[in-house]
Amino acid sequence: MTSASSAVRVRLAPLAEVRAWPAWRDGLRQLAKDHRYYEIVADTLGFDCRALILENAAGDALAVQPCFFVEQDLLTAAPAPLPACAAQIRRLFPRFLRPRIFMLGCAAGEGHLARGTVSTEEMIREIRAALPRLVPPQGARLVVWKDFPARERGPLASLADPPAETAHAVFASMPATRLALDFASFDDYLTRRLSHAMRKNLRRKFKALAAAPPLTLTVTHDLGDAVDEALALYEQVFGRAPLKFERLTKSFLQQLAARLPDRVRFFLWRQEGRLVAFSLCLVHDGVLSDEYLGLDYRVALDLHLYFVTFRDVLTWALAQGLTEYRSTPLNYEPKLHLGFELAPLDLRMTILHPRLNPLLGPHLARLSPTGAEPALAHFPNAHSLKPDA
Repeated sequence: MTSASSAVRVRLAPLAEVRAWPAWRDGLRQLAKDHRYYEIVADTLGFDCRALILENAAGDALAVQPCFFVEQDLLTAAPAPLPACAAQIRRLFPRFLRPRIFMLGCAAGEGHLARGTVSTEEMIREIRAALPRLVPPQGARLVVWKDFPARERGPLASLADPPAETAHAVFASMPATRLALDFASFDDYLTRRLSHAMRKNLRRKFKALAAAPPLTLTVTHDLGDAVDEALALYEQVFGRAPLKFERLTKSFLQQLAARLPDRVRFFLWRQEGRLVAFSLCLVHDGVLSDEYLGLDYRVALDLHLYFVTFRDVLTWALAQGLTEYRSTPLNYEPKLHLGFELAPLDLRMTILHPRLNPLLGPHLARLSPTGAEPALAHFPNAHSLKPDA
């Protein structure tokens, strides 16, 4: 399936077609989640992962942009009263605002623009022109550029001027967070970054460990026999999460170890031999990305394991000479008091349905989930959440 263009052709292909191509590997090489991560997600998490291929008349690949199809409830994170109103409509139309969606980016992480031998601006222009031809035949009428970081707002700004037959909106997604590692130790961090009240609060939490059996920490790139224990702890956290998208599997954890050993790090905390906490991190280019957490809630709250894991991962990152600690969305209240700043992510949404455009187009921006998180407004760089900031 190919769009018409005199210089560049765009087609949608299975991910399997491009895996051996240099254009696929080179386009994501600079990222912590390079082509290997996308392939692991496709192989283990059940997403319908594809590739948008930009090629010249000779069939040479100029760029390969990762993408996928998913069925998603658009109101999962929408602020009240939208979910309540939709519930009434869904009594008659169960699939209302639960469409099949074509998403550009990564199914298990933030999105990024692939690099190629064409300019980023040309790549976006060609993809935008091709989507009305490529996506509807696949049963989707909604296009989402999923969770693209603020640094890519410039190239993506052209999407705000869509063709006449489409409706488009851009709004803030749940942001990630980051912390510059410009201190010498965890104690130095407490002194320089945190308020007196927060320092006192953390030290009180850590004192709770003194009366409990000791914790031991292991850092590895391979879970080995601990994979089932780690997955069970992850499931406890996943079950409590207010927002859910991807759900990890045993195969995903195993394949990270097998195919991404240079970047993945598993942190395992044990108490009397039993795994009580687990963190999956990626390390690349001086940055530690804390991706997924697992906790044993039989002891997690009493031992304040959320803060223990943060302390120990941060201490490890400092020992490795890393320069930044990044964390995924949610849990904003503790991160605010721990001195993090926001790392904005944007959602760009396009409706490819002429009859739905006037009905839904003016309301797309209301789907932004950030309004349901009051803590976001208190971060020092909260103004940066707005895509037009």
